[in-house]
Amino acid sequence: MITRSLPVCFVTCLLMVTCACAEDWPQWRGPQRTGCSQETGLLKEWPQGGPKLLWERKDIGAGYSTPAVVEDRLYLLVNREGKEYALALDVKDGSQIWSTTIGKVGPNNGPQYPGTRSTPTVEGDRIYVLGSDGDLACLEKDTGKVVWSKNLKKTFEGKPGAWAYSESVLLDGDKLICTPGGKKATMVALNKKDGETIWVCAVPKGDAAGYASPIAVDVGGVRQYVQFVAGGVIGVDAKTGKFLWRYDKTKDPAANIPTPVFHDGCVFTSTSRNGTGLNRIKVNGEEVGSEEVYFNRIKLNSIGGAVRVGDYVYGTNEKGELVCMDFKTGETKWQHNSVGLAALCYADGMLYVRGQGGNGFGKESPSWVALVEASPDGYKEKGRFQQPDHGDRPAWPHPVVANGRLYLRDGPVLLCYDIKAGK
Repeated sequence: MITRSLPVCFVTCLLMVTCACAEDWPQWRGPQRTGCSQETGLLKEWPQGGPKLLWERKDIGAGYSTPAVVEDRLYLLVNREGKEYALALDVKDGSQIWSTTIGKVGPNNGPQYPGTRSTPTVEGDRIYVLGSDGDLACLEKDTGKVVWSKNLKKTFEGKPGAWAYSESVLLDGDKLICTPGGKKATMVALNKKDGETIWVCAVPKGDAAGYASPIAVDVGGVRQYVQFVAGGVIGVDAKTGKFLWRYDKTKDPAANIPTPVFHDGCVFTSTSRNGTGLNRIKVNGEEVGSEEVYFNRIKLNSIGGAVRVGDYVYGTNEKGELVCMDFKTGETKWQHNSVGLAALCYADGMLYVRGQGGNGFGKESPSWVALVEASPDGYKEKGRFQQPDHGDRPAWPHPVVANGRLYLRDGPVLLCYDIKAGK
């Protein structure tokens, strides 16, 4: 009996794993910083009115940060009365577990959109956060206790953009990578355990920090960090911090926001005021450079980002249409009215397209969320709903899919939806 039941149990468990796979969302744009999740077993179509709302919090605090989700906790940055806080919430109901003060809200120059923008980065028993005024901190995941901290402006003479710091820091092995900006330390690598400096990269022109977050890539045996700073997309050697290359065709004179998309040795970027470009990283012995593959005037919504699924990239253009573009050629496969300017992520064959809605200062318009099949064959919408309790500011935070749930943050509002299939 025992020898016969063991294989049956094994097969049963294997089928369960095959049918549905949950996945955490431990940092900005998910497990691999691509905006994509490998999670399966999710709804392929939404009922009228959208998926089931499990819980809603209306009082978490202001800001534009996207949450990170690991196991039974959600981690988020908020601002309250001029100060910024890191929070840990219970995924069951959104109740607060701990709160830690990070620093003050960074100043905005020009149109005022003050508040937190960075997504916490969670690894092991630590959480790493960056406040909008440059306050970088490592916290204990269980308690929120500060392990170490420093300020990018004070420590590295950092130069943020006009709307303060927005970067979500990258962890790579023992290193923490971030972008103070400026002539002294455009990018830095710190020891994640104690915050001590490993290397400093002073990029030519001394670029201010942009509003993007770095990614780690490997090309021709060279590991490098790719980041979108004020003067364009740059590559920096991961071991030494040496500046390697720059691509400035897609830079926006106002704000470089999107995290670069990397695939097959190439880096894809697009901004709302300039256009879309693909540049290929070239490695020839000790020489590392970059060359343009294509550039076009398709202007994807910088704030909402773009995701690559297979050979295609998806994002919304300046008209608010959802666009499917060939990654390698830049050719538009289709474009279609959806929910307007939007942020998006991908999981289990589907795009989660979150419209930003109201665009500021008393002007209210609804924020719609759509489920769209990720297919180059055309726009195939599989459900939509209007987000409740949307205010008069844009719903810029990206949607997050983690462990069978969809999370939407909108200023002080945080919503959690059940998107698991098969119930």
